[in-house]
Amino acid sequence: MRFKAPDESSGELNDGTGGYLGIDLGALRDNYLTLSERAAPARTSAVVKANAYGLGASEVARTLYDAGCRDFFVAIAREAFDLHPLLADDVNIYILNGLLPGSESLCAEHGFIPVLNSPQQIENWATAARATGRFLPAVLQFDTGMSRLGLSPDEARALAQSPDILKYFDLRYLMSHLACADEPDNPANERQRAALHEVMALFPDIPVSLANSGGIFLGGDYRQALTRPGVALYGGAPNIERPDDIRPVVSLHVAVIQTRTVPAGAQIGYGGTITAEREMRLAVISAGYADGLPRSLSNSGSAWFDGVRLPITGRVSMDSIILDISALPEGMLTIGDYVELIGPHQSLDDLAADAGTIAYEILTALGRRYHRHYSGGAS
Repeated sequence: MRFKAPDESSGELNDGTGGYLGIDLGALRDNYLTLSERAAPARTSAVVKANAYGLGASEVARTLYDAGCRDFFVAIAREAFDLHPLLADDVNIYILNGLLPGSESLCAEHGFIPVLNSPQQIENWATAARATGRFLPAVLQFDTGMSRLGLSPDEARALAQSPDILKYFDLRYLMSHLACADEPDNPANERQRAALHEVMALFPDIPVSLANSGGIFLGGDYRQALTRPGVALYGGAPNIERPDDIRPVVSLHVAVIQTRTVPAGAQIGYGGTITAEREMRLAVISAGYADGLPRSLSNSGSAWFDGVRLPITGRVSMDSIILDISALPEGMLTIGDYVELIGPHQSLDDLAADAGTIAYEILTALGRRYHRHYSGGAS
C-alpha cells in the first residue's frame, strides 16, 4: 500500500519539504496512560527534554498535560523557561542537570525545581534560598552506579551527617538513574536498587524517584514514588523485550527526487563504496544525515515501498540517499512518490538498529526540513 498523507488533497506536501514526519499525539497520550497504569500507585511524570525528544515540546507537553501529567523533566534551565509559558501553574518543572552558577535566582523566581547533583549545586541553591527568605523546592540526586550525575556515596554520608544546609529546601524527592534498565536481567539494576536503599536509610521519609522507561517494567520497588518515562512515551522500546502495549508515535516518509538505471560496473555514491555487479535501478530520496538519518546507515539500512524492502546503496549523503529499487517492477516508483523510513514495515527501533545506534538518537536528530503533521490531539 502506497503512502498517502492525510492532508495530501490540500496540497500540504507541495510546500517544498522533502519528507513527511507524522507524529501521533493520540498514541503519545495512550502511552502515557499505559505507563501510568503500570506504574500505579507511583506518580508518573514525563521527560520532555531536547524539545520532547525532537517531536515538539509545545504539542507534546500540552497533550501530556491534558492526559493528566503534572510533572515534567527537562535537562537544562533554558528548556524550563521555554516550557513554562506553555503549561498551567499547577505543574512541576524539574531540571535534571541542575543549575549553572548565576541562574539560581531567576529559576527560584519561576518556581523551577532543580535536581541537585553536587555539593556545589546544593550550596548555591541554599544561598538562593537564604536570599529569597523562603524554602526552595529541590530534588537530591545520588550516583548509585552510573558514574554520571549525582552525589557520591561519601558525599551522601557527609550530607547526612551535616544536614543543616537542607533546612533551606522543600525536598521533593531523592533520585537516582538506572544505567541498564533496558536490560531487565542485567545485575547492575539490582546493585543500583540496593545502593539507593542505603541512601534512603540516610534520608528517611523522603519520597524516591528511580525508574526511567525501562525501570517501570522492572517491578514495584523500582517504581517508588515517581517514575520518569522518556523514550517509551515516544514509541521507543523501553527494554529489549519491547512490550506490546507501547504504541508507535512517529512515522517518516521521504520523497523520491530521481530514478535511474545504471549498468554493471557503475560506482554508486561517495567514495564508490558499491560497484554495481549487474544493471541496477536506483532511486534517490530527499533526505540524508542533515535530516537525522545517520551516515552509519550507508550500505546497511533500507526504506520500504508497497511492502518491498529497498536497500540503502552507497553512502548516506548530507541531503540524499540512494536506494536499490531493482526489486520493484519498472516504473512503479517515480519522482514524487514517498518511501517509508519509519512506519508499519520498519519501526523506529529497527531503523536505529540498522544505524548501530538507539531510538533516542534517531528521534532527537530528526531535522527541521521535514513537513510535520500532528494527529490525534485534542480537538
